[in-house]
Amino acid sequence: MIRKLRFGRKAARFGTARSLVVFLHGYGADGADLLGLADLLAPHLPHTAFVAPDAPEPSRASPFGRQWFPIPWIDGSSEAEAIDGLVRAHADLDAFFDARLEEEGLAPAQLAVFGFSQGAMMALHVLPRRAEAVAAIVACSGRLLAPERLPAEARVRPPVLLMHGDRDEVVPFADMGLAGDALVDAGFDTFAHVMEGTGHGIAPDGIAAALAFLRDRLPG
Repeated sequence: MIRKLRFGRKAARFGTARSLVVFLHGYGADGADLLGLADLLAPHLPHTAFVAPDAPEPSRASPFGRQWFPIPWIDGSSEAEAIDGLVRAHADLDAFFDARLEEEGLAPAQLAVFGFSQGAMMALHVLPRRAEAVAAIVACSGRLLAPERLPAEARVRPPVLLMHGDRDEVVPFADMGLAGDALVDAGFDTFAHVMEGTGHGIAPDGIAAALAFLRDRLPG
């Protein structure tokens, strides 16, 4: 059964939105954790609306946060539960993207997705397996799940910007290189930005890199 995701939205600064950015938050957070980034991006993307859903499940490790799927080494879940959670969240996000595009009157090529940590994992997992490519993926401080399956399962290959702090204490910095190698090998246009001296977070230079990437690829 598809679960409807609660979400926050910030409208385009000028007129009807010509593009949409969806933020996907990390494990133990919620949509509001990233929606504030819209305030930094919107002055430079005035015809873009911004949406940030809450993940479908309460976090097992953070009573006030949400999770896209459980993480065994953090919350004591089983590998089977983690896989099942990923499958269910994949279907939920697919439906969410379809519903938001229909509601905004936009095509997939007018959508970009900015994921952080577990949200970046979801973006890199779900979007290549959709029928139509989105304009861009920004994946910050995450990793590519099941990279060995990507060449066979990717239906589309949207451009990807990988960002990671070189002092990340949660998701190892090396995971950016592993994801980049797998994406390039699978035929994705892939770009990288290292946030030097940054831990598990988004530094100002990362915001600037993401903004430049999105401005080059979103219409309007």
